[in-house]
Amino acid sequence: MSTIPANIVANHMGMRVLGMSIVTDECFPDSLKPVTLQETLDAAGIAEPKMTKVFTEVIRRLK
Repeated sequence: MSTIPANIVANHMGMRVLGMSIVTDECFPDSLKPVTLQETLDAAGIAEPKMTKVFTEVIRRLK
């Protein structure tokens, strides 16, 4: 939720920015339902190994 504001501030400071986020709750209007903390953590846990690979490759290419 803070990805965009943080990137705007960094950009105004003259910093180069790469922002990545993990969506844990898509919040489709036609299928809204309460989401538990555990469901959010489960979604993040599924995404974590994939994001680790992405970040590892990005960092490797920046060197």
